[in-house]
Amino acid sequence: MTSTARPMKEGRRPLPKLDRRRFQRVKINVLGRFMLSNRTEYPCQVVDMSPGGAALMTPVSGTMGEKVIAYLDHIGRIEGEITRVFDGGFAMTVNASARKRDKLASQLTWLANRHVLNLPEDRRHERIVPRNPFSHVILPDGKELRCRIIDVSLSGAAVALEQRPPLGEAVTLGRMRARVVRHFDEGIALEFAAAYQNPDVITNNL
Repeated sequence: MTSTARPMKEGRRPLPKLDRRRFQRVKINVLGRFMLSNRTEYPCQVVDMSPGGAALMTPVSGTMGEKVIAYLDHIGRIEGEITRVFDGGFAMTVNASARKRDKLASQLTWLANRHVLNLPEDRRHERIVPRNPFSHVILPDGKELRCRIIDVSLSGAAVALEQRPPLGEAVTLGRMRARVVRHFDEGIALEFAAAYQNPDVITNNL
């Protein structure tokens, strides 16, 4: 019988489709950055992941089969290829050794269960609720969105609003420049463009 299998390129061992399916994906909320073949970096948010693949919300999408390298909070470096492109992001394989997959499975279990187990989040700075929580977010086109500040720290803020600018978009909260780093049920999370040392400076500029 003549074989119809395509020869595998030397040095590349893509993960077989059946092998990927045996990994169950878990819903997580992890931020990071990724790089496509053009070497440009973009922000991303992982919405679900397994030791064999991941789904990312991204401001740009690559092409099917394109190589991706991502650096994710709590997880580290992963690499793979784009297997599916959807509105607002893409799905990718995770090419890794059996040992790294075991480690990744443990990391994902912790990330998926930390809220259930009431484990503390890894936050760089203490968050506070401002006395006057109402402010506005200014979009790049100048449009102002009325918002409510859920909490704020020296490095960023969680903001409740109806319209959600895309991940990575540069906005202004009050008089402070920031970028969108996460979406959640009530609104968005922002990371300030500058590092502040005094919380009074932040609350005076909201």
